[in-house]
Amino acid sequence: MLEKRILFVCVENAGRSQMAEGFFRKISPAEYQPISAGTNPTDIINPLAIEVMKEIGIDITKQKPKVLSDDMIRNSVKIVNMGCMDKESCPALFVNNVIEWNISDPKGKPIEQVRKIRDEVEAKVMELVAIL
Repeated sequence: MLEKRILFVCVENAGRSQMAEGFFRKISPAEYQPISAGTNPTDIINPLAIEVMKEIGIDITKQKPKVLSDDMIRNSVKIVNMGCMDKESCPALFVNNVIEWNISDPKGKPIEQVRKIRDEVEAKVMELVAIL
C-alpha cells in the first residue's frame, strides 16, 4: 500500500514542525508518513524542542531540518503550515490548500513557553489524526 504523506511546514523547520512530525509519527495510522520542512531551514533542531519532547517520551534527535521542495508539496495528501514569523518566507505563500495552525515559534522562548507550544502542537496533531 502506498503511504500517504502529511507535510508540516514552517520557516526554519527547527521547532514546531519538528514537534508535529514527532507527534504524528507516534500517533498516526500506519499508512500515513509525516515529514517536516522549512522555507529557510536552520542547521539544527531547537535544543529546547528536543528537550520538551523527550520529557514526554518522544525522541526527535534523529530528525533533521529540511528545505521545502516542490516534490514534498506535490506528494503530500495534507499540508500544515505551523504559522509565520515573517511574510516573505511564509510557506503558505508557496502552497495551495494549506491547513493553517498559527502556532507561536518557540525560537528564543523560555522552556515553560516551549512546553505550552509543544502541548498546543500535540492537541492539533491529535485533531488532525482524528479526521484522517
